[in-house]
Parts: sequence; structure tokens; C-alpha cells
Amino acid sequence: MGAEQSGVAPRDQQPHPDIRIDVPARTGATVAAGDVADAPPRTGDTLVTVLVAFAANVLIAVAKSVAAVITGSASMVAEAAHSWADAGNEVLLLIAERRSQRPADSRHPLGYGKDAYIWSMFAAFGLFTAGAVVSIQHGIQALLDPEPATDYTIAYIVLAVSFVLEGISFVRALREARESAHEANRGTLNHVIASSNPTLRAVFAEDAAALIGLVIAFLGILLHQLTGSPVFDAIGSMGVGLLLGVVAIVLISRNRAFLLGEAIGAEDEQEVLGRLLQRPDIDRVTSLHVEFIGPGQLFLIAAIDLAGNVREDALALELRGIEKDLERDPHLARVVLTVSAADEPSLGVSESTLPKHTHGSMNSATSEEGNGR
Repeated sequence: MGAEQSGVAPRDQQPHPDIRIDVPARTGATVAAGDVADAPPRTGDTLVTVLVAFAANVLIAVAKSVAAVITGSASMVAEAAHSWADAGNEVLLLIAERRSQRPADSRHPLGYGKDAYIWSMFAAFGLFTAGAVVSIQHGIQALLDPEPATDYTIAYIVLAVSFVLEGISFVRALREARESAHEANRGTLNHVIASSNPTLRAVFAEDAAALIGLVIAFLGILLHQLTGSPVFDAIGSMGVGLLLGVVAIVLISRNRAFLLGEAIGAEDEQEVLGRLLQRPDIDRVTSLHVEFIGPGQLFLIAAIDLAGNVREDALALELRGIEKDLERDPHLARVVLTVSAADEPSLGVSESTLPKHTHGSMNSATSEEGNGR
């Protein structure tokens, strides 16, 4: 009811942030470069973003660990655990990037795209256990058995340097997110949350959490120094842990959605349907299903009625030809078409969701997502 009052469509009806699908105007037609959808997620850019984040987190983790030993600060211990967890996660995200790009084979005809969500899920669990749980546990321990903190100057210097390095990593992730969000015509934050690219989402979320965590740790140490009470330092440690727990749960939830099979939103589905119906070789569509099988990669299944009276011996060739033609779009990893029965009702396209793009291209779904159903 709130969505209706605010004029915002339900999440599963909103355009997917990383989907732009192009369909050639006719079977066998030559497709110009300008008619092709945006390229699949730029794995090179994402790889650099992950490497930058990994290098920053390793340097920061070492510095925080040394500072935690010298100062005895609970908040600094939490921050050290946070950075080591982030560094480990970057390794898992690098594995996700490589394994998800393997081509389809006989055992995995839809490819290995979902491997990205599996390894990203491992990274999210690591953030929860090695980051959130350790930080909260240490904060509780500091409350029950407080220890005096010393050498506050060292703690402040390490926090300041860490903030700069984390900021550099975050700016890199933010730049990549803004570029892809601009192409998808969506807000940056909405795009990151909905994106089908789990690596971009994880790096962006972890870097943002790192900056917030540093502020929390700074306040905990500062209040400890000003008041002499270690309670504030312990609370800072638990605050960092709770922050990491929330981020981890969000990441786990989004990866779970894609592993279950996240379909594109209702508006995107209408546009895909409209583009199929624009083809001169398709009279009607009676069934349509499009879901993500990897970052920026879609699996399209449809039941169609071909134009004209195609002979039975030529029917399979006609269907295979249309499938191959549709698969020229870089986002359509696999297309499977079947023939509609005569008594099956046709799917219709509303005027408000008729394709808005030229060159016979379907441009809305592949911006980067998950409709989050």
C-alpha cells in the first residue's frame, strides 16, 4: 500500500538495473554495432576494483593489528578483524570473477555464471563470522573485563591513514557503480543493491562499511580517552560488529536470490515481450520467462507462434534460427523457443511498456540487478 501511495512501483515491477536486451529486427539481419546491447559487465573494471580493495585492506589490516597490540583498544581490535575479513573476502571475489567466466560445456549448458554468487556468498559469510561475530564478541569481553588503553596518538594515526586508503578504494568502487548506474538510468545505491554483479555490490558495500566503521572506532577511542571509561571503546567494537552483520546479511540475501533464480521485473518482461512481437517472424507469444543465470547474463524461454504456415520439417530450423539470432545479444546467454498451441492465450503488451528504443533493441533489463522478489 505504501508503494501505491508514493507512486513507486513494487520492486519486482521496476526495471532491472543491469539489463539492456537487443533483438535484431528480422531473422538473419546484419546487426550494426550501435544496435547491440551494452556489453556484459566489464569484468576488467571490476577486477581492478577488487585488486585495489585487496591491496588497501591488507595494508590497513597490518597497520590496525599492530595498533591494536600497542594500544589495547577494543575498537581497534574490531577494526583489525574487519580489515582481515575484507582482505580474505577479496580473494573469494577474485575466485568468483574467474570461475563465473568459464564457458558453457556439456555438463553445464547454461554456463558457470552462478558461480559468482556461490563464491560471493562464501565471502559474505566470512564477513559475518570473521568480522561481525569477532568484533561483537571482543566488545562484550572488553565490557566484562576492561583493559586500559594507551598510545591514543598511534590509534588516531592508523585510523586516519586507513580512512585515506579505504577512501581511495571506495572512490574506485563508487566510480564504477556510477558509470554502470548511469547507463542503466538508475540511482547509484539502487543500482548497487539490485545489480546482478555480486562483486561490484560486495566491494562497494564493504568499502562503505569500512569508512563508517572507522568513524565508529574513532568515536569509541576518543570517548574512552576523554572520559577514561573503556565502556565507550567496547561499545565502538560492538557497533562495528553490528554494522558488518547488517552488511553481511544484505549481501547473503541478494546472492541467495540470484542462486534461487531471479527473474527480471514485470516492466522489463513487458519490454522483452514487445521486442519479440516486433519481429516479423513472430505472430504471438503465449509464454515468456527470463531469469538471471550470471552477472548480466539471461536465460530466455518462450512459447511463440511463428508467422505464416511453416512446414513441419522446416519448423525446427526456423526456431533454431530465431534462437541464434536472439543470442547475438551479449546478455542473452541462452534462448529456448517452443511452439505455442493454438488454444493458448496470447500475452499482450500494455501501451505504457511498449519498447521505447530504436533499432529493434530491447533496452531495459540488463542494467545490473535482481528485482529482489
